[in-house]
Amino acid sequence: MSIKIENLNFSYGSHHVLHDLFLEIPDATLVNVLGPNGVGKSTLFKCVLGLNKGYSGRILVNGKDLSKLSIRERAAEIAYIPQSHAPVYDYSVLDVVIMSTGHDLGIVGSPRKKHVERAYSALERVGISHLAGRTYTQISGGEQQLVLIARAIAQDAHTIIMDEPTSALDYGNTVRVLSCVRQLAREGMSIVQSTHQPDQAFLYSDKTLVLEGGRLKAFGSPKDVITKELVSDIYGVDVEVNSLYDDRVRVCVPVSEIQ
Repeated sequence: MSIKIENLNFSYGSHHVLHDLFLEIPDATLVNVLGPNGVGKSTLFKCVLGLNKGYSGRILVNGKDLSKLSIRERAAEIAYIPQSHAPVYDYSVLDVVIMSTGHDLGIVGSPRKKHVERAYSALERVGISHLAGRTYTQISGGEQQLVLIARAIAQDAHTIIMDEPTSALDYGNTVRVLSCVRQLAREGMSIVQSTHQPDQAFLYSDKTLVLEGGRLKAFGSPKDVITKELVSDIYGVDVEVNSLYDDRVRVCVPVSEIQ
């Protein structure tokens, strides 16, 4: 299992956010996490990434207890792609990706040939090696997100956590990013990403995880999880879920807009 969570609980002071979570995410799987704002999605991610320290329970990443790993050891197992990234300096795209390869260097180490080759290979893998010499701050939002995916690949971790990676992207770049992510899962990586779009989760994910009130409401195949009852329940909007193309696609339509 890529990620195994056992009896996970987490609180911010007296505010209990995550409640008794048990979850196993297998290798080579793309999991989309659904749930409205404030249900614990980002908190769950921070616990898995080791950013929230005060949790109870156990988190295993690729069979290793997260609480016993150093920062460098954790970076070798799991990568993180934030919702957005605003660099301070005008680094080139290649330099941004190379920075993720340093977890196997010493404190005063500098990138070697193998790190540059790994970074360039990652850019090729997501189809943007032609941007290697461009300035990161001067490419489009969709291209930046693909750079961050390449950065995670170059980090050489087996598992990637993505926090709403397409929330600020246009339709074309959303498709490109999600298609790239799905392909990485098919090639063996385990990827967990949050989204507010049930249609997107159905189209791209292998598994769909639903949180409600910090508890696991559902986890399984998108065909089993994404129903009109569930979508209406967690988002408080009455919807119809329509099936298209022999149920390869499902579309949520607000009932109020079709009456």
